[in-house]
Amino acid sequence: MDQNDVGLELLEFIHVHKTAVLLEAATVLGAIVGGGTNEEIERLRKFARCIGLLFQVVDDILDVTKSSEELGKTAGKDLIADKLTYPKLMGLEKSKDFAEKLLRDAQEQLHGFDSSKVKPLLALANYIGKRQN
Repeated sequence: MDQNDVGLELLEFIHVHKTAVLLEAATVLGAIVGGGTNEEIERLRKFARCIGLLFQVVDDILDVTKSSEELGKTAGKDLIADKLTYPKLMGLEKSKDFAEKLLRDAQEQLHGFDSSKVKPLLALANYIGKRQN
């Protein structure tokens, strides 16, 4: 295992336990209250984990591709702080590919659910994946 693999594993661990768990909790609680089966709850948990990671990957990408004015916050601060980010470890293009994969994976977890009920979740996933600031 090379240093980048260790770095990616650590980065994913951080983001899963920082951002993704908040989305997982909200999603799983909604599924439980809504009477979801164990399988449905698990699929929604996976959906939430994907969009939690997606949020962080997109955030890292935006930090290196957008201006402070476009972001509404200081651009490039992760680079200056020498933070562990997806673009730093994977490069910008592979980070974009990873974001697209996470969005697809999130959308796939919602296949088979009532389309009217998952419409807001799909909209949320698309917003997170396509946001520009």
